[in-house]
Order: sequence, then structure tokens, then C-alpha cells
Amino acid sequence: MSVLIRKETAPHIRRKDSLFRMLLDVIIGLAPVSIMAMVAYTWRYLVILLISVGTMVASEIIFVLIKNRIPYDGQKHRLKEHLKKGFAALNVVNILAPVVSGMIFAMITPSSSDPGPVIYVAAFVGALFGMVIGKLVFGGTGQNIFNPAALGMVFAKICFGSHYVYDGTYYVINVSTTGTVLTSANKVLVEGLPDFLAHYEGINNAPILDMFLGRVPGVMGEGFKFAILIGLIYLLIRKAIDPRVIISFLGTFVLLIGVAGIFVATRVTDASYGMFLLFELCSGGMLFGMTYMLTDPVTMPINAPGRVMYGCLAAILTVFIRLFGAYPEGMAFAILFCNMLAPVLDYHAWSSSQFTKKKIIILSSIIALALLIICLAFGLGGKL
Repeated sequence: MSVLIRKETAPHIRRKDSLFRMLLDVIIGLAPVSIMAMVAYTWRYLVILLISVGTMVASEIIFVLIKNRIPYDGQKHRLKEHLKKGFAALNVVNILAPVVSGMIFAMITPSSSDPGPVIYVAAFVGALFGMVIGKLVFGGTGQNIFNPAALGMVFAKICFGSHYVYDGTYYVINVSTTGTVLTSANKVLVEGLPDFLAHYEGINNAPILDMFLGRVPGVMGEGFKFAILIGLIYLLIRKAIDPRVIISFLGTFVLLIGVAGIFVATRVTDASYGMFLLFELCSGGMLFGMTYMLTDPVTMPINAPGRVMYGCLAAILTVFIRLFGAYPEGMAFAILFCNMLAPVLDYHAWSSSQFTKKKIIILSSIIALALLIICLAFGLGGKL
């Protein structure tokens, strides 16, 4: 009796549509944010978009050509023959996949820099690093561990962050050059309060509506929350992303931030619980990263319990970095850390497609520990 074994690579799509259709859905889901970025930042966004997408697509094509060249057979083959075989291996997925990564990377890039041309160098270097080191060295589409856009953004931020200028051009004026709303709005230290509590002094005056509409400083795509929500709804309807990751991440994030908000509302002057919660939900790239980057089917676990834990762990890391870290926005780092943990969550010795009592206890314990750390940190006045 013979057994037919079929080898499959990620993403493991549990739907009738193809990978092509899924990538096309993500591009459509990104369209509302891309349109708003184009309206707000005009030609600057288009240049960054072209650099990002062009760099990633070119890297993918070169990789496919090299990978599919004629193997050594003792004969000398002309370059034309190698190219013919390489181009024959190209397909539409090899174009759409880097287009998606390039669009996401462009939207998490600042609109300008000081001096100005540096931003284009940063976009090129970040896109190249994210694509080559984050994806191609692992074998290309379906083999990568890290999200290419997130890795490229972090690398570019480390290398060129001191030159970044965050323009609020949706107001047609430069409203800030110091960073996103997480670093510039309501971040004045007040004597007598722990640092991370004093950051929220005056939180009641936070421009929540402007943050929702994208009228505050930040990278080119993260600010337009209403456009991101439109894309999120579309992707959920099309089943292009897993709702379990969204629900687990958002639920854990709200729970942890909600507990922190109780301490902020009771210990900080002019800070209400509702405004604190709205501020954390509408600021930074949390919503953008959750919708378009955390849900990448290649870099997340395969089984359902693993994906729920994946979303919870990403939320915990994001909250910790936001509340206690020196870096104001923790979403990209949380995504990369959880990308590294995805293979562990899928390890055959303990992974399964069923929620067991043991898995529920472990996940509940992790969340409870995170809550305890937040309570201790705020209760001890930040003197951990």
C-alpha cells in the first residue's frame, strides 16, 4: 500500500481562494490607508512608496533568478539561458508578496528627514534589509520567520532615527519634529510623580479625534485610524486574516491598558480613565500593526491555540514597552519577538489544534502574571 505525501509550505491557507487572492485582498485592505497617506503627504509618500515597493520587488526577482539558475552539469551555459530558466520560474505571487511588504513598509516610514534626502536612503536601506535578511535568506515566500516590513522598519529606525522628522502635513503645517504622539503629546515630566505616570499628566487634553483622523505627527500610515478600520473590516469579511489573532491581541491589550488606566486615573491630576484608554487605542501604530503585520499568515503559528497565545503575547509585549520602555512605540518590536516565538508555539511536542485545559491554564497564568507586574509597577511608584 502506497501513501501519497504532499509537501506544503506556508502560508497554510484554510480557504478556497489562492495565495494570489489573499495577497490581492491585503492590497485592497491597504488601499484606504494608502489613499489617505497620498492625500496627506502627496508626492513624498509616492516617492517613498516607489522606493520601498521597487526595492522589495527587485530583490525578490533577483532572488528567484539566482535560485532557479541552471545547476552545474559540466557544461557552460550562457547568461541568457540562466535568465530564461529563472524568469520561467517567476509567478504573480513573486510580485504581489513584495508589493504588500513594500506598501506596509512605506506606510510605517516618516514623511521626511533632516536633512531631507536622508529619508530616501533610509527607505531604500530599510526595505532592502527587511526583504533580504527578513525573508529571502530564509528561502523566500512562505519560508521567512520575520515580518519583512517590521524588521526593515526597526533597522531603518536604529540607523536613521535621529534624522527622522514627523510632519503633521494633514494640517498643512509642521506640527511637530520630535516624534509621534506617543513621544510629543502629554509627555512632560511632573515633579513628584514616577516618570511613566507623569507622561500622562494632562491626558484629558489629548486630541483624540485628531489622532483618529490622522491629524497628528507620526509615520505616513499609522495615523489614519478610520481608514485602518475600513481595511480591517474588509480583511475580516474576506477571511484574509485570522480573527482569533485580532480578538486575542485587542482583548489582552484593552485588559492590561485598562488596569494601568485605573492607576493613572487615580494618581495623576487631570487624567480620566476613559481618556487614557482612548489615548492608548488611538496613538501610535498599534492598530496598524495589529491589522496588517501581526496577522501575516507566514510568520504566525499554524494551530488555533498557538495563534490565540501569539496575539496575547504580542499585546503583553506592546503594553510593557509602551508603559515602561525607553522606546515609545512597542508594536514593531512585539511583532518581531512574537515572530521568533511562533515556531516554539508550533513545536509538535505540545502544539495541537484543540484548546485543552492545560493550554487555557498556561495562557491565563501568563496574562495574570502580566497584570501582577503592572499592578506592582504602579503600586510601587515605578521603582522596580
